[in-house]
Amino acid sequence: MKDAQIEELLYQALETELGGVQVYRTAIRCAVNEDLKEEWQKYLDETENHVRIVTGVFDELGLNTDTETPGREIVRAKGEALVKSMEMALASGDMAAAQLVAAEAVVDAETKDHANWELIGEIAKEDKGTRAKVLMAAYEEVEEEEDHHLYHTMGWARELWFESLGMMAVLPPPEEQKQVKTAIGADRAKQARGEMKKGKTKAKASS
Repeated sequence: MKDAQIEELLYQALETELGGVQVYRTAIRCAVNEDLKEEWQKYLDETENHVRIVTGVFDELGLNTDTETPGREIVRAKGEALVKSMEMALASGDMAAAQLVAAEAVVDAETKDHANWELIGEIAKEDKGTRAKVLMAAYEEVEEEEDHHLYHTMGWARELWFESLGMMAVLPPPEEQKQVKTAIGADRAKQARGEMKKGKTKAKASS
């Protein structure tokens, strides 16, 4: 194991969570759909807790949360760019478009966040001693929430695009309705949206 690179990953993980807080705060301002706004508020609360969890990992491993690395600076710049994209969309005055930009921004942020935690989980399985225990405890606390953040928002982004195109959208998305927690579950949810569309069409026809 390369200790310096493990520390680099942890610095990036902390910066990703800090940036995620700002992404969610801005995304909530863009949300028009009340279900989505409620979902992102929940994810904001969880992300703020993830910051506390990673900070606790730093304390236990003797790392300084203020340490800067080139990788951490890049992660911060990416997060700031995502926030700026949403601010630009809000400034346009088209809230439906801003909501869609926000969904894509959250997916971008959570893709990095999800990857960080997958790597941390793998390190915890391969490592030994105190560090392995500390990382595994953090991973087990965060993993399922990270799955929700990524896969559910991917579903929201997809369905909001369909809606914007004037096509039949399933809202809340199948990932949300089926409480998807894994990549396999997300794939099954996408497959199930066809049946959900049929159900919506029948309901509309009978009303």
